[in-house]
Amino acid sequence: MRYGTPLGVADIAGPSMRRLLADGDRVLVRYGAPLRPGAIALFRHPLQQDLLVVKRAVGRRPGGWWMLSDNPLVRTDSREYGAVPDELVLGRVLLRLAPRPAWLAPGRRLERALRGRPAWLAERLGVSAPVETEL
Repeated sequence: MRYGTPLGVADIAGPSMRRLLADGDRVLVRYGAPLRPGAIALFRHPLQQDLLVVKRAVGRRPGGWWMLSDNPLVRTDSREYGAVPDELVLGRVLLRLAPRPAWLAPGRRLERALRGRPAWLAERLGVSAPVETEL
């Protein structure tokens, strides 16, 4: 682990992450943290770079990270604007601070241990990923 990595707080606005995060939630972000598939990321919107966005990093694609909403009814994600270039990815969301604290960035060992377990348990511990739809 690198020490000195800056931490910050971000407020969630909108319904796009509504299985895990709701409008008005406050999250802790580790800026500069590496992403891996399944992580929740904070990044600059590729088409409107003054707008900060929180989505789930599904995987690498040519041109950057493929980011999807957890809420299947919201399609304002990589299906609309494509892969997010690495230089626009700011960091990884670690935990929800308010209104109900919850860890959102489990380690690899916990992720592996929860595979095959009930979905509610995995999601409660921050291990969840949207079903990737056909691109």
